[in-house]
Amino acid sequence: MAKKGSKKKAGHGGATIALNKKAGHDYFIEQRLEAGIALQGWEVKSLREGRVNLTESYVLLKDGEAFLFGVHISPLLTASSHITPEPLRNRRLLLHRRELDQLIGAVERKGYALVVTAMYWKSSRAKLEIALAKGKKQHDKRATEKERDWQRDKQRVMSSRH
Repeated sequence: MAKKGSKKKAGHGGATIALNKKAGHDYFIEQRLEAGIALQGWEVKSLREGRVNLTESYVLLKDGEAFLFGVHISPLLTASSHITPEPLRNRRLLLHRRELDQLIGAVERKGYALVVTAMYWKSSRAKLEIALAKGKKQHDKRATEKERDWQRDKQRVMSSRH
């Protein structure tokens, strides 16, 4: 039995499996969506152990469906002998038709990208948080970092006065 409270809670209501912190640094995030993910049995077991890496992940839309690329799920050593696990397998995302239509319109016409920002559990199902995002240029990244440093310094000054 798993320890209670061992997973930290995220803002989306479930226990967080993995976060993609690099996405916030590399992109301006416009909108966030929740998507289900079609997984195999060994992948679910690996997710329960937290053996997933989202840093190079992205979503592609083709033939009216969404597919997840670049997510590395490391197989457990106790994986079944009759299945050969593929850690970088392309996985299908489960979205409603209207959500897919909205995403297709934004990606094709407006030049947005779809990036994965988080993976979490929601009532024993693995969910992805995908974001509609625009890429940042180098000067945008520097400005964001400068703003973050200023906010931190401001908090430090305010807390020292009290």
